Amino acid sequence: MSEKWLCGRFEFTLERPILMGIVNVTPDSFSDGGEHATTKQAIAHAVSLVAAGAQILDIGGESTRPGAMPVSVEDELNRVLPVVIAMRDSGVAISVDTCKPQVMQAALEAGADMLNDVTGFRDADSRQIAAAHQTCGLCVMHMQGEPRTMQRAPHYDDVVQDVKSYLLEQAHLLESLGIHSSRISLDPGCGFGKTLAQNYALIKHLDQLVQAGYPVLLGVSRKSMIGNVTGQPVTQRLAGSIAAALAGVARGAAIIRVHDVIETRDALNVWNAVEQGVQNQ
Repeated sequence: MSEKWLCGRFEFTLERPILMGIVNVTPDSFSDGGEHATTKQAIAHAVSLVAAGAQILDIGGESTRPGAMPVSVEDELNRVLPVVIAMRDSGVAISVDTCKPQVMQAALEAGADMLNDVTGFRDADSRQIAAAHQTCGLCVMHMQGEPRTMQRAPHYDDVVQDVKSYLLEQAHLLESLGIHSSRISLDPGCGFGKTLAQNYALIKHLDQLVQAGYPVLLGVSRKSMIGNVTGQPVTQRLAGSIAAALAGVARGAAIIRVHDVIETRDALNVWNAVEQGVQNQ
């Protein structure tokens, strides 16, 4: 794997996991829908995530929970752009979680450093925008189907190999447009068109995706895959989310996308102290 990942104005070393804090500017996200739905609320939340130690803010204006309905380009822009503009000088990288080319273009013009596309840049216009920008970081995620239908009997011959093959195909397609591999990260898309067993198989064998040579982003925070194992409602899934994050880091995950930045940061610091040791105080 490359020792550095280029993300707009930022160049991340990959010696330790990067924390990406989630900013959902939506009324209907599965975990925190409505909590940060106004611009003022979203900006305040983003500021708190930066103070907690987030190195990337992932700002989204359209819920991608199972069964979610799409929103218009205008609505998504009205939700996302004010937060991007408010946070672009916060000292952390700004990611926009979108699959719409128009939103991608506007976000980059507003100062975003990264595009996080749950469809894995299937859209040719999205790929062209990514190629034209030259420096923005990219996250290519795997999703079977679309949010409205993705949990209707997902099927794979071999979920680990099928997801890996798709992600590499999309990454190579981006590279064919002149996008340097050091800008690309991959996300297996836990919860996006996978059964419970398939989600955990992807984490267990995450090292196989890591071996492809791209930084791997893991997003499992508060998801139903955590609740299904722990029996906890979405508001009580912190411990399970941290356990899954650490399991991913142990297998090579480079970027961890979370709601609970402080708690995950502390867990990672302790994990790193065990693995790497600590200097005497």
